[in-house]
Amino acid sequence: MTAPVFVVEHFDAGGGGRYVLDGPEGRHAVSVKRLRPGESVVLTDGNGRWAECEVVDTEGKDRLVVHMSSVAEEPPESPRITVVQALPKGDRGELAVETMTETGVDAIVPWAAARCITQWKGERGSKALGKWRATAREAGKQSRRVRFPEVTDAATTKQVAALLAKADFAAVLHEERDYGSEPLATAELPAEGEIVLVVGPEGGVSPEELALFEEAGAKAYRLGRTVLRTSTAGTAATALLLGRTGRWS
Repeated sequence: MTAPVFVVEHFDAGGGGRYVLDGPEGRHAVSVKRLRPGESVVLTDGNGRWAECEVVDTEGKDRLVVHMSSVAEEPPESPRITVVQALPKGDRGELAVETMTETGVDAIVPWAAARCITQWKGERGSKALGKWRATAREAGKQSRRVRFPEVTDAATTKQVAALLAKADFAAVLHEERDYGSEPLATAELPAEGEIVLVVGPEGGVSPEELALFEEAGAKAYRLGRTVLRTSTAGTAATALLLGRTGRWS
């Protein structure tokens, strides 16, 4: 079993490399994980910096004392994979974020597509975005990542088109009987740079959105013969891309 991961804001260890993990993370380490002296933990800022530490002691119910020897930095992955995720209904958005994070996606862009039933507006939108970001953080810890995916502010269709225009490979998952799409499994992928993948809502990407994305340089692709839900399509596509680009080798 790999060492559990905890998020920190800094790596400033005191004399002799003594570092105290406190607050909610310290409480989880002491009271929930029940870590004991001699066990290993990984501390990370979620942006690639991390340190493997050894538990020295516990203080109360929310302070874990560890020995930190050195801090390393994991470089960004290449090619970088960004998934533009249309807003699903209910808690399916958090499910999509959780599984894409565990799989290895680098960035998630919430998208208010024309056919989305769910719309993020005002305080409700801010709360929903906060849930997506919290889910990415927790899933990053669970999957032992030290570089968590960025969850951006919600994007409009025009903003998504601009993102696609800058990508080294731009794809829209779309399957329709009267609309030609290529299999993503055989698409020519870049060895580095940026891959941007658009996952539409349950009702599909509208013709107007498809036209705008095509103008930006994106092509329509399909995963296979079955139709996946919007909350699972991004995860399946990310896994396929990670395998094909060599990031899983």
